[in-house]
Amino acid sequence: MLPEVFGVNAWVRSVADRLAAHGYPALAVPLFARTAPELELAYEPSDLAQGRRHKDATTSDQILADVAAAIAWIQDQHPQAAVHLVGFCFGGHAAFLAASLPGVAAAFDFYGAGVSRMRPGGGEPSLTLLPQIQARLTCVFGTADPLIPAEDRETIDMALRKADPAGERLRCLSYDGADHGFMCEARSSFDPQASAQGWRLLLDDVSLL
Repeated sequence: MLPEVFGVNAWVRSVADRLAAHGYPALAVPLFARTAPELELAYEPSDLAQGRRHKDATTSDQILADVAAAIAWIQDQHPQAAVHLVGFCFGGHAAFLAASLPGVAAAFDFYGAGVSRMRPGGGEPSLTLLPQIQARLTCVFGTADPLIPAEDRETIDMALRKADPAGERLRCLSYDGADHGFMCEARSSFDPQASAQGWRLLLDDVSLL
């Protein structure tokens, strides 16, 4: 599991616990460990500003290295388990990036902003990695998310449809009226209906493997 810019906080741990309660071993990866090993923030504006500073100091190479290490650990602990990635916010963008790694069976990008526009640390947009992604990939957005405007959603959707016209492996879904962070109960943008849909989607996908 790949967290928001707020680090491995109480909500992130609750998601890992929820997955574990369904019988799926879950590991939350501290994406900002190089600059803030124990980053755990709330959802206030000052926390967001602090989290964004650490996010801006994180590169795609670091993300890929950290997720690869996490995958190796999970596979060592649970050799028969299929590896799924699920990320939220910046972690969603990270999940898109890391879906290109070997050993990943499926990845969920929940409202990962900037996928079609940039790559952490610089370089071509992360969307250009799509040909390298062999995993099942699901991108989930809210139509009221100001960080992921309609143009970005359409660009990602078109790229996924072009790569997989049948939509059997790659899919892009949008929930009407949902804002950024709609999955997180601790945020003012929490949307119970969209969150319930997101959880059903995620758990149904995990159960396929």
